[in-house]
Amino acid sequence: MEPILKLSNVSYSYHTPDGETKALADISFTLMPGEFTAVVGPSGCGKSTLLSLIAGLMQPEAGNMSLGGIPLTENSSKIGYMLQHDHLFEWRTVYRNVILGAEIRGKVTPQIRARAEQLLEQYGLERFARSRPSELSGGMRQRAALIRTLLLDPELLLLDEPFSALDYQTRLTVSDDIGQIIRRSGKTALLVTHDLSEAVSLSDRVIVLSKRPASIVRIVPVRFSLEKDTPLNRRNAPEFKTYFNEIWKELNHDE
Repeated sequence: MEPILKLSNVSYSYHTPDGETKALADISFTLMPGEFTAVVGPSGCGKSTLLSLIAGLMQPEAGNMSLGGIPLTENSSKIGYMLQHDHLFEWRTVYRNVILGAEIRGKVTPQIRARAEQLLEQYGLERFARSRPSELSGGMRQRAALIRTLLLDPELLLLDEPFSALDYQTRLTVSDDIGQIIRRSGKTALLVTHDLSEAVSLSDRVIVLSKRPASIVRIVPVRFSLEKDTPLNRRNAPEFKTYFNEIWKELNHDE
């Protein structure tokens, strides 16, 4: 099986009148189809910069990136990006928020409308399709944002700390909910998070980055022997603490 995403020796620096700041140095990894991978690292190390490069919002100074064997510069439309905040517009109904991306791309076909209705029903929001975002809970808003991202059937999902704006209890339930939705959809996902518990509970692998300029310190495979492998169940499994401590030590190796 060929990787869906491949990064080879990717580097990036920010340039200002005061000089150059190296953000990423020689980043190389692959993602396989259907894999859920998390990226963790010290604050300010360049995790979100990495996602911006993959999303095509910036171009690397060195290295190569490809999606499905095609350079990302020619293939970025097949990537869905879910940000820290849901960015639902209050003047649009939940349904019209969900189809916004399709509107922007000029792809609101009868098939897209039918798929939007189907996803809203599938993920428990059909009763709120004509409601305003303010009528939804934080978790429901994140589900609506995810449906908007999934609607155009992206090959790769980029998740930039999508649960960080939620309170702790809501964050646990929403990450479990969204994590299971992504698993069932069979999508390949790359999650940036500063929460090690979140990384371990959601992912198949955890990529650990160093301080800026970020390089890959280690990639930790995550496996649980659970009859029902869900993010919440993982947090109560005996392997959870082992993985957490292992990644914690990598991040604090120089302390």
